[in-house]
Amino acid sequence: MHQIRYGINSMFHQKLDLFNHRLKSTLSILRNFSLWSMKKDPDLESALSRNHRWIVNNQIKHIILRCPDQVASVKYLQKKFKTLDLQGKAMNWLKKYPCCFAVYLENDEYYCRLTKPMIALVEEEESVKEMQEPIFAERLAKLLMMSMNQRLNVVKLNEIKRNFGFPDDYLIRILPKYPDTFRLINHSGRKSSMQIELVSWNPDFAVSAIEASAQQRGSEPCYSCSLPSTWVKSWERFREFNSTPYISPYIDPKDILEGSKEMEKRTAGLVHELLSLTLWKKVSIMKLGHFKREFNLPEKLNVFLLKHPGIFYVSNKYQIYTVLLREGYNGSELIDKDPLVMIKDKFGELMQEGLHEYNRRRCLANIEKRKKNGMVRSAKMDDKDNSIEMPEEECGNKMGGLFDPEERKRFYQVLFSDDTPYK
Repeated sequence: MHQIRYGINSMFHQKLDLFNHRLKSTLSILRNFSLWSMKKDPDLESALSRNHRWIVNNQIKHIILRCPDQVASVKYLQKKFKTLDLQGKAMNWLKKYPCCFAVYLENDEYYCRLTKPMIALVEEEESVKEMQEPIFAERLAKLLMMSMNQRLNVVKLNEIKRNFGFPDDYLIRILPKYPDTFRLINHSGRKSSMQIELVSWNPDFAVSAIEASAQQRGSEPCYSCSLPSTWVKSWERFREFNSTPYISPYIDPKDILEGSKEMEKRTAGLVHELLSLTLWKKVSIMKLGHFKREFNLPEKLNVFLLKHPGIFYVSNKYQIYTVLLREGYNGSELIDKDPLVMIKDKFGELMQEGLHEYNRRRCLANIEKRKKNGMVRSAKMDDKDNSIEMPEEECGNKMGGLFDPEERKRFYQVLFSDDTPYK
C-alpha cells in the first residue's frame, strides 16, 4: 500500500513538474512577444479594417478558383473557414457579398461560384501580373540582396509572397526567365529546405526607397516623421535618431557592431525598405519575425518597432500584430498605389456594393416584418408622406458606418446572424 501511494505521489509530482515547465515556456514566449501599448491612430486602424475584409474574400476567391470548374460547395468553404481565422457560418458570410459570390442550390446542396464582375476582375488582375513580372523580379532580387547570405527559404517566402504581390506560381513564372539573377538550390532534398539564391548583384537595385526619394529632392537620405506635434518626447527621440547618418539596408552588416546605434539605424532602414516593397506598406510582425536570422533582425522585434513610433505604426487589429509604414499613408488612404492595389480596390468596391445591396434587402425585409406585426404605420399614412424613412443604423447605407469605432462589433453581429434566410 505504501508503495502504491508513493507511486501515485511520484506520478502526480512528475505531471506537476511537466505542467510548470510548459507554463514557464508559454510565459517566456508571451514575454518575448509582449507589446507595449501604442496610442491608436483611427485612420490607420480604419485602413486595416477595410483591408481585413478584402483579405478574407480574396482567400475565398483563391479557394473557389482552385476547385474543379471553379465551383465550391458551401460545406467545403465552411471547412476552410478555420484556416481563414473565421467563425460562424460560411453561408452568412457569402450572402453579404452578392456582387462577388453567386450561391445556388443544386441537388439539395448549396454551391458557390464567382460572379461575372468578379471573373472580369480576376482576368484583369492576371493581365496586370503579366505586365509586372519585371517588377516582381526586382522586388525578389532586393529581398535577396538584403538577406545575410543572399538566400531565402521558399517555404518562409511563400508565407508573405502576397504582401509583395508575387503570384502563386512565381517560382515557375519568374525564376526561369531570369537565370542570371536567381537559382533554386536544395542541398538536403527536402521540400522544406528549398531556397532561392541570388546569382548576381545588381547595383541599380541596391537603392532604398529613402535613398531614391533623397535623390529626387537633391538632399541627404533621412527618415520622415508624421507624429502629432503634441508627442514631444517621441519627436525628441526621432530627431536624435535621425541626426546620425542613414545606413542602407543593402550594405553588408557584418562589420557593424551588434547593439550599436549604427546597427539600430541599419535595422530601421531594413524594415522600412521591406515595408516599402509591400503592396500595402504593412506586414504581420509574426511573419516578419520568421526572417530574423535571414535579415539579422533583433530578437525582440516588437520592442524595436515601438521605439520608433514616428516611422512605424504597430496595431493589434483583429488580434494580429501588424506593423505599418506611417509615411505610406495619408490618413487612411495609401499614397502610392501599385497597379495590383488598384485592381484590388475595384474588388473592394464590388464588395462594398454587394454589402450595401444586402443591407438594403435586410432593411426592407425588417420593415415588411414590422408591418405584418403592426409595428409600422398604415399604408394610407405612408402614401400621405410618399416615403418610408429607414434608419441609417438599421439599413446600413451609411458608408462611414462600417469604419467607426463600433464597426467590428456591428459588422460581425450582422455577419453571423441567422435570422434572415438566404435568398
